[in-house]
Amino acid sequence: MLFKRFSFSSLIVCSNILLIAPIYAEEADYLASAPFQGPQLKPSQTDFGGVGLMQMPSGRMAEDGALSFGYSNNSEYQFYSISLQLMPWLETTMRYAQVDDVLYSSDESFSGDTKYTDKGIDTKIRLLKENHWLPEVSVGLRDLGGTGLFDGEFIAATKRFSTDGYGQFDLTLGLGWGYFGTRGNISNPLCNAADRFCDRISEYSDNGGSVDYNRWFTGSSSLFGGVEYQTPYEPLRLKLEYDGNDYSQDFPVTRGGIDMTPRTPWNVGAVYAVNDGFNIRLSYERGTTAVLGFTLSTNFDTIKTPWVDDPIPALGTQQATTLNDVDWKKLDHELKTVAGYKTDSIYQDGDTVSIIAEQNKYRDRDVAAERAAAVLANNLPTDIVTYNIIEENKNLPLKSTEISAQNYRNIANINYINPSIKDAITDIPPEEIHSDPLYENFEPLSFGIAPRLTQSVGQPEKFYIYNLSVDGNASYWLNPHLELSSSVTLNVINNLDELNFTVPPDGTSNYRVRTLVRAYVENNDAYMSNLQLTWFQKYGQNWYQQIYGGYLETMFAGVGTEILYRQPNSNWAIGADVNAIAQRDPDSVFGVFQNDNDYGNNAKVLARGTTGHVSLYYQPQWSFLEDTMFRVDVGKFLATDVGARLDFSKQYKSGVIVGAFASKTNMSAEEFGEGSFTKGFYLSIPFDTIYLKPSNTRAKFGWLPLTRDGGRVLDKRNNLFELTDVVSPWYQRPNQNKQDIINQ
Repeated sequence: MLFKRFSFSSLIVCSNILLIAPIYAEEADYLASAPFQGPQLKPSQTDFGGVGLMQMPSGRMAEDGALSFGYSNNSEYQFYSISLQLMPWLETTMRYAQVDDVLYSSDESFSGDTKYTDKGIDTKIRLLKENHWLPEVSVGLRDLGGTGLFDGEFIAATKRFSTDGYGQFDLTLGLGWGYFGTRGNISNPLCNAADRFCDRISEYSDNGGSVDYNRWFTGSSSLFGGVEYQTPYEPLRLKLEYDGNDYSQDFPVTRGGIDMTPRTPWNVGAVYAVNDGFNIRLSYERGTTAVLGFTLSTNFDTIKTPWVDDPIPALGTQQATTLNDVDWKKLDHELKTVAGYKTDSIYQDGDTVSIIAEQNKYRDRDVAAERAAAVLANNLPTDIVTYNIIEENKNLPLKSTEISAQNYRNIANINYINPSIKDAITDIPPEEIHSDPLYENFEPLSFGIAPRLTQSVGQPEKFYIYNLSVDGNASYWLNPHLELSSSVTLNVINNLDELNFTVPPDGTSNYRVRTLVRAYVENNDAYMSNLQLTWFQKYGQNWYQQIYGGYLETMFAGVGTEILYRQPNSNWAIGADVNAIAQRDPDSVFGVFQNDNDYGNNAKVLARGTTGHVSLYYQPQWSFLEDTMFRVDVGKFLATDVGARLDFSKQYKSGVIVGAFASKTNMSAEEFGEGSFTKGFYLSIPFDTIYLKPSNTRAKFGWLPLTRDGGRVLDKRNNLFELTDVVSPWYQRPNQNKQDIINQ
């Protein structure tokens, strides 16, 4: 009771400080212009990941696009976290926690000495942005789709104030439930509104992975708070925290018999910034436990690297006098090296020269067009009035850019103030050209190799499972519409032998459309992941289609078709695909299963089936969801379940894309097994943000917390939305952060 009286008085004191803090706070504009401004306090990460103090969060948000990877270690837990400021008002965190004193399973033959691993997803939403008088207020959920190990909810307010020469302070006061509220130093205020808030359900629903709405803001609650202090010595920040958790419900206590009773509710810590992207954290918590951690950070919104590139050729005077005098091979080479256009053919129509080409270098098509115009102006006769660049992908004409030769010369000669290549270019509908070409360099055969890293974190047999392989890809065009393509994968190194179960341990009996993948990969040093024929066709201006058949991916063969309707510069598109499939036999290069029970080992395979979806792509124009895209797929999935898959992605100024997806079908949580439904995350990074040369290609990394069979889609070689991206750029959007160009 004495403790509760202390907490109430602390609330009064903290409330008064929050009220008077604005008197000492400096306006952001004033701080920005102060001539002798001291070190500025930047938000730092908690032990769990996410902006806050040590154990407790705060109301503060990081900068938009800020990404932090954190690691913390104490005597009971190891935390691995990735926190991303997804939107200016939305923070997201993914976390793995290893419990040192609890094993993953009591069955040593199944998981050995692997420590219990909990996967968690946190989110925090800003309700109120800080101003001169009001604090920054946020509400958040920890472990919202987990197993209840760390789940909790909170609302927190944080106010910054400054001193003259003594540093800055961030003061936080919050109210927490669940993991934040087990100390119970204040009655749950929501209990007065409805009885259901008075007690917290102890069990988590389904098989984990579900969002337990009924637990939110229920049970005991606690006040928490603290202060983060930016010292005048810029690398050093100090923290003091009042903890709302009494640790009586932690797994090491309830399952491992460990005593985690705090000697004090106060935690103290320090953050030392080694540089802008690396912090070391040290704290002493509960009066019993030392915690050591570090944070690596960057910002997806501002990331850029300088480019080493060829300069734009100066406007010369040695142009060919007629088209017959043009050195077409030289022109072809310069278009490729200077402008990134791989030329297939060149045509003439009166005073217009049209180039059919594929862009392989620049995301910014204005940059590509200006460089192409420079090359064309220096090689083509001066009586050519218009240059027309028709960009294609898989021989599908997608974008046509018309460049005025005279306007480009005015730009190159700087004949007026602030010339821009936009003054010389016009987008027109692309059309197929049926006349004889002046020059042709179509190469039907293409091939290449690329490394691939497949990884999984938090598996019961081993915390980290990996497979490093090399993909060899080749394609050959039999005619302008028909492509023969193939991929062969060679395993280099992996630890897949650590995976020892042949039947999912949760006892599900679904078609083994994905959980059987290890049989295809682990048992074969090399395997054919793809061999197919594909017909590509465009109808009118906005309709696209592909028809394909063969060995479509590692696990399935079949035939199918996809159609897409997409308008130029539109924020939406709609498509559909339908496929007849048969599951491949992992013990045969070309064989497929003839019967659902052919594999044995109590594993049911999909010998014959169908799958397909109607897909909607939409980029909202709302200010609070800038640069985002929703994709919804409705239809039949591989395991014959029917439902929908929602994909949400966000693109930052640099072009980095982060996304998450979830599938919900008529397969119940019990039928699905552990995780309850399929969910995952991915990251797509343009190479030109991390590479010293311009590039319009990307590296994509995906992460699924668990591999299960429900809500899974066919891994097709080609996707029409990606192939037609230049029609209304999403993946090919240029970096909005100005690049520094170093001429080579």
